[in-house]
Amino acid sequence: MPDLPPDDQRFLDAYAAASGGEAPSYPRPRQGSLALAVPRYLASDSFAALSDETRSSRRRMLDEIRRNHGTGLVRDLRTKHVEAALSKFSGHARNNRLKVWRAFGKWLEDIYKIEDPAQNVKKSPVPKSDGHVPWSKDEIATFRTHWPIGTSERLAFEVIFFTGARISDAFRLGQGNVDQEGWLVFNQQKTGGEVAIPFSRPLPDFASDMQSDLQFLRAALDARSDKHITWITTAFGTSRSVKAAGQWFAAKARATGIQGRTAHGLRKSRSQALAEAGGNSVQIGAWTGHESLSEIERYIRGLNKRKVLTGTETEQKVPTSATKVPTQPKKTGESNA
Repeated sequence: MPDLPPDDQRFLDAYAAASGGEAPSYPRPRQGSLALAVPRYLASDSFAALSDETRSSRRRMLDEIRRNHGTGLVRDLRTKHVEAALSKFSGHARNNRLKVWRAFGKWLEDIYKIEDPAQNVKKSPVPKSDGHVPWSKDEIATFRTHWPIGTSERLAFEVIFFTGARISDAFRLGQGNVDQEGWLVFNQQKTGGEVAIPFSRPLPDFASDMQSDLQFLRAALDARSDKHITWITTAFGTSRSVKAAGQWFAAKARATGIQGRTAHGLRKSRSQALAEAGGNSVQIGAWTGHESLSEIERYIRGLNKRKVLTGTETEQKVPTSATKVPTQPKKTGESNA
């Protein structure tokens, strides 16, 4: 955006172009209106600090606010107006827009010195859900059988499953993300946090059983007929959009007879596998990129608790006969206390 006042016509034209290339269809907004506040917020440091993915989704909702409520003045904005704007929606759709209003409201409070109009607006009650369902071992085996090594479907599966990355990150990965020490390194689109996963280096001891998954990934990479900057591409060698990639992968899962499974479910499967293998919260978070204990706990909910408590292979061995435990000789003067 140009470094101009938000009511400057050149700023408004640039904003319109960035929002879709169409000139504003409404009259020049008046000073202090939401029609001016929205583009000013979009050009702010507060909005710039959000991830690319979050900015993209929120920009559409902010454009909605500007179109529907742009003639109103910021100084007149009250909680009842936010609630009225949200009344057209329900459930998750309403709550997602409330997130935008809350961030926008805090910014308005700071810049325009008004009371935050969204701070007292309550979220809509929604049914509790675990969200994306982790894949079972049988479902993983079914997908691998249906889509053999050499297919784009199998390559996408192995990249997502081994890394446990969000699909928005998995579809950006390529050989350029592997550093000289053999780490697969990338910054997450959603949080900006860095992730480093063992790739062409030894796996940590607790994850040694995941060597087979890494071998599957390497086999899928070696079987590519065309090499591109990113590992996962379309048939034309181009990258998929995040939304299209998710829909494409879910459709490929359904083609195998697996219903209701997504790429994000594979992320949960990797998180659970790391926990079941004995990885602690720090190790799991380092691999998956989760930045809080609550996030990790939410993702590993439903893990195999018996497997977690079984321990190492040595501890799993049950003796078939009694074993005498040698006693240490007592030191002089030592009591039985």
